[in-house]
Order: sequence, then C-alpha cells, then structure tokens
Amino acid sequence: MRTQLVLKSLCIVFALVMFSSCKEEKKTISTDKVVVTFKKEGTLTLKKADSDSIIKTIDIEIADDEYSTQTGLMYRDKLETNHGMLFIFPNVQMRSFYMKNTKIPLDIIYIDEAKTIVSFQKNAKPMDETSLPSEAPAKYVLEINGGLSDAWQLAVGDKISFETIE
Repeated sequence: MRTQLVLKSLCIVFALVMFSSCKEEKKTISTDKVVVTFKKEGTLTLKKADSDSIIKTIDIEIADDEYSTQTGLMYRDKLETNHGMLFIFPNVQMRSFYMKNTKIPLDIIYIDEAKTIVSFQKNAKPMDETSLPSEAPAKYVLEINGGLSDAWQLAVGDKISFETIE
C-alpha cells in the first residue's frame, strides 16, 4: 500500500514536471520588413505659369529605369512634405499609374516634355490597383504626398524645373 502511494506521488510529481516544462512555445512571426528610405538625387522647383514665381522647391528621388519606375514609392511608410519622386520616361505618351503596395496617399502629377503640368490624380488611395491615367501625354510624373498639390495651389499649366545630383 505504501509502495502504491509512493508510486502515485512520483507519477503526479513527474506529470507536473513534464507539463510545466513542456509549455507551449510561443511562435514568433518574423516580419522582415524591407525598409526603403528616401535618397536625395536632385531638387525640383514648381513655378506658377503666369508669373514664373516659385511655388515650392523639394528634394526628389529619380525613377528613370525599369525597376525604379515599376517600384516607385511602394513599401514606404512615409514621405516628408519636402520630398517627392520624379519619374523620367524616355518618350512622351499617355501614362497611367496605380497604388499597388503603396502605403501612403499620393498626388500624381503628369508633366509634358516642356515641363508643364498637364493633369493630376489627387489623393490616390493607398494599396488601390485602380488605373489612374493622365489626361494628356506626359514625359514626367511627379509623386508627392496626397493633398499637397491643393495646399500648394498647383494648376494645369504650372511648370517644373529640376537638377540632378551626380
């Protein structure tokens, strides 16, 4: 009888030790984020069409190859007010952008080869794959934070100039 009691006690102690040491391991999900940071590659100046007065000068990244034009501002968590991305295409044609994998709202500004604004897509919705076309052929496209084209009172006919950093 005493042996049975000792065996039962040992079994209970063993079971408690096993259960306490076999806690369910918490699974940690690795969220390897690709952090894309702004890299100043030039400056861009926006000017009023009627007076040539400067509206705003911003720092820009340049997208001028297939990879950078396809990626654009995707995966960014933020874009500073004084930053933008200028897409430079080799030809003038109707353009269309979308917001796939783009986390921040953007104003998309279409610009012709004379560096004149020809149309806008304002406050483009993050992560939306809807086509956002230009209303006229464009050689350049400028992306800035959503709402800034209204805040800066940009209009069709206004001009840009830019310089790249070598």
